[in-house]
Amino acid sequence: MSRFRQRAVLTGCVLAALLAVAGLLATDSGIDPDLWLGVLSAGFLLLLAAVDPWLQRRRTPVLATDANLDAASAALSRALNAQWNDECRARGLDGAGLLDLHWSAPDEPVNTAPPPPGRSTGVVGAFERQAHRRLVLLGAPGSGKSTTAMLLTLGLLERGGPVPVLLPLSTWDPEAEDVRSWMTRRLYEDHPALRNNELYGSYAADLLVEQRRVMPVLDGFDQLPASKRSAALDRIARAFPASAPLVLTSRTEEYANAVAQVGPLAGADAVRLHPLDHGAVAHHLRSAGDQLSAAGWEPVFLHLRENPGGHLAEALSTPLTVGMAGVVYAYGEPSELLDRTRFPDRRAIEEHLADVLVSGAFGDRAVAHQFRASQVWPRDKAVKWLRFLAAEMRARGIRELAWWELRRSVGSTWLAALGAVVLGLIGGAGVAWLMAYASTPALAPYSGLVVGAAVAVAALYASGRHAPKVKAHHGVWRSVLVLSASVGGAAGLVFGALYGLSAGLVVGLGLAVATALRFALSSNAELTHPSSPLWTMARDRIAVWTGSLVLAVVFGAAAGLVFGPKQSGMVGLGLASGLLLGFALTVLNLRWWWFTVARVWLALRGRLPWELMAFLEDARKLGVLRQAGACYQFRHALVQDRLAGPVTAKVKGGRAKRFKGFTVRGARTDAPRGEGAPAESTA
Repeated sequence: MSRFRQRAVLTGCVLAALLAVAGLLATDSGIDPDLWLGVLSAGFLLLLAAVDPWLQRRRTPVLATDANLDAASAALSRALNAQWNDECRARGLDGAGLLDLHWSAPDEPVNTAPPPPGRSTGVVGAFERQAHRRLVLLGAPGSGKSTTAMLLTLGLLERGGPVPVLLPLSTWDPEAEDVRSWMTRRLYEDHPALRNNELYGSYAADLLVEQRRVMPVLDGFDQLPASKRSAALDRIARAFPASAPLVLTSRTEEYANAVAQVGPLAGADAVRLHPLDHGAVAHHLRSAGDQLSAAGWEPVFLHLRENPGGHLAEALSTPLTVGMAGVVYAYGEPSELLDRTRFPDRRAIEEHLADVLVSGAFGDRAVAHQFRASQVWPRDKAVKWLRFLAAEMRARGIRELAWWELRRSVGSTWLAALGAVVLGLIGGAGVAWLMAYASTPALAPYSGLVVGAAVAVAALYASGRHAPKVKAHHGVWRSVLVLSASVGGAAGLVFGALYGLSAGLVVGLGLAVATALRFALSSNAELTHPSSPLWTMARDRIAVWTGSLVLAVVFGAAAGLVFGPKQSGMVGLGLASGLLLGFALTVLNLRWWWFTVARVWLALRGRLPWELMAFLEDARKLGVLRQAGACYQFRHALVQDRLAGPVTAKVKGGRAKRFKGFTVRGARTDAPRGEGAPAESTA
């Protein structure tokens, strides 16, 4: 629906509910409730007919037209611009926190012709000057590849043209899915408003990818399993030939190995990011804190000048370690890095900075206040929770933390059983509670048992649907009128036959309103809001409470009519019972419910906090996590791998493994790097 039609449906639903209640309360004034409710039901259906997009299908073609795709491209560009600008501010990349990186052609034979040298501040211009607008960013772990790709994405969004979409390749399985199908799926997941057929036409995301109106910015080629990289590079080259703009980031060695087997990307310039020079490092670290902390860096800078090839100079040569050092020692003593006993090599320094970055972010009220965290999280517990998440992500070979995928951290059998039992109890209790005080209390336990069992069976079925397939919703499934009239009419006939015409009209109108509300609130009206984890979850919660409240009103009104409005407490009891049953029915197919079941179960076992989303958002504010669309990522793969810990036991055949004292199912230690345990870094 367009925003206008969506608001019209919402307004009509509210008015229908208010007028129905007003008419029932005014029955003593001579208003016939049957006539009032009948006219109101007819008027509500006429309103739905006037705004129903299906009835206007002649204006909405089956496939998206050029005008639809132009609108989708423009809206997607605005949403992505807001999203990545916000992320730049969160990472401190909108001011002095931005390091200027330099690049040149790599020594490895990965180019058809060597590109000229350049710098990250001019990456947009360098990309646009390239003949085919195809760029491969190479570099060492933490060298700034992802940051440069994000800055390029932002710059291109402001210039116009094909919409650059930055996606992590770690979420793609090249053996199971074509790269263009994967891009389409990610567009629908991160931007569900692309399903809006009225504004953008059908198959909008499919056509945006097919017609190359979106440009892939593929981050982290090295995060693909080693055995799949060559095939992945070949499929990327076939899907996006030399004339198609493209950006790819990777560690140098992994990309060179793939190129040696299948050849370089045609028409692409491969550039390697250089290590930071000491001047840039000194300038950044001096500006990271106050004057006192800046003075504490002077012994370190003196050491770097005297030992430019030492392990400390190597460690402080990437944006990752320099950024972590600036945060860790903003108010600390950096001269401890000169202790060669504690830090005998580069790796020890990097791991120390990653560990202190995580532990220092929590448990300090001053730090929480400085970064506007919602609360002060206990340090030991926060690190424990993050270790659990990091180990779970490593066990599944992923680098993105999607809140709706938390269900995978609980066994599927346990998850289904817990969700089904709880929903069955809630729905059955609602019906049994109402029937216990109705005219047929003897039927209360049987009614509750039947309804509870039906809800539980439906929940068991819904629990297996991890990722429902995106549908175009052609024909009658786009009709708010037909769906609302069908659901409301069927329920109204049943209740009317059992309890009279007024009860049937109330229940029928109420369920028609509930269906119309669910239709209007089921997805975005427009691409106006940048995607984020909190926002995508909020949409699920809106649908839950809207459906629950509508059914509460329906049951309350029906209870008043059927069992007598003068019978003490029946209306209130109907409201409460309807709220319980409405909640049970509404959450069945929503990701929020299964996330909540998993979150509560893991919180009861001490694996995660009760306020998980608040904790993840605070971890992002504190610099431990970062946001990528609707998902979270650890600040860097090094941080994730340090938290996941070393594998201490070799396990075969899916047996459990232990990472620093807690169990992760299904991990593999005998897999090549990038499979069971992904490579430790992505820029």
